[in-house]
Amino acid sequence: MEREEIRRDEFVSMYRLMFKIRTYEETLGQIYYEGKTPLFDISKGPIPGELHLSSGQEAAAVGVCINLRPDDAVVGTHRAHHFAIAKGVDLKKMTSEIFGKKTGLSKGKGGHMHLFDTNVNFSCSGIVGASFPQAVGVGIAAKMQGKDFVSIAVGGEGAANQGTFHESLNLAALWKLPVIFVIEDNAWAISVPKEKSTSISRNSERAKAYGIPGVYVDGNDVIGVYEVAREAVKRARAGEGPSLIEVKTYRFRGHFEGDPQLYRPKEDLEMAKQNDPILKLEEDLKGKNIITEEEISRIKEEIETEIKEVIEFARNSPYPEPQEALEDVFTGGD
Repeated sequence: MEREEIRRDEFVSMYRLMFKIRTYEETLGQIYYEGKTPLFDISKGPIPGELHLSSGQEAAAVGVCINLRPDDAVVGTHRAHHFAIAKGVDLKKMTSEIFGKKTGLSKGKGGHMHLFDTNVNFSCSGIVGASFPQAVGVGIAAKMQGKDFVSIAVGGEGAANQGTFHESLNLAALWKLPVIFVIEDNAWAISVPKEKSTSISRNSERAKAYGIPGVYVDGNDVIGVYEVAREAVKRARAGEGPSLIEVKTYRFRGHFEGDPQLYRPKEDLEMAKQNDPILKLEEDLKGKNIITEEEISRIKEEIETEIKEVIEFARNSPYPEPQEALEDVFTGGD
């Protein structure tokens, strides 16, 4: 596929989404530390608990999700805000959930690692490797119902060493399920470098063992991700089975907020920021006269206004009442 085939509105939509994700995440990153200093206390502030941000990895989510329909499903990881936003999750409800408010997606009970929006078929989990079998379940549903919606299973390169990954690949390949496995290789499984945890250099090569396509793509190039994801989605909708896409990407922040990253060489972080996927796309679009400086300024202003409104909504929303802790709980019977 030639890049000229991509419509102008798709280019602009990708840029808008990536900037929206970055602005949202960086804003959350600032708010997270409120009340947690001078002595870091993870339980304090408007966003208690852990927070995993995806700054630097926006192209992976946007390049994949722009190919999807509302009835397609995405199952994310503990670092999932970028995929949630790219899939169209309600941002006010999602932010309220992160703030632990009753106006949240799960009434403030799930937090940022457990986001569920059935309106756009998005979900995520804090359990490493859990997305793979869950997405396969969606693929089985599509097959049994005779429908052509597809399922996206997202995982990191560390999760690709879990048994769930290989079991899911095997079953999806065996039954030709419409599942696309997306591995975000950001080089670090928490603090463990990929070369010390994985026996091969590219997880995409593992697709050969299951007789399915495996593609490795530069995660700083959103158009490249878009192209390989589009082919995988076409294949899945046509009943030709699953695909494995490995996206080489970088995270700009620690594994979690508060992570001092003592394990990470300074040059690794510097290299990541020198290959910022948003700046790369911006320069590409300006160079091809697809977007102007004035349009970029307008997009940024609109998104910054939207994010401010979203944060204000979450801050002003009420917390759940104590007795609500017993609601919406599965008890297993009388």
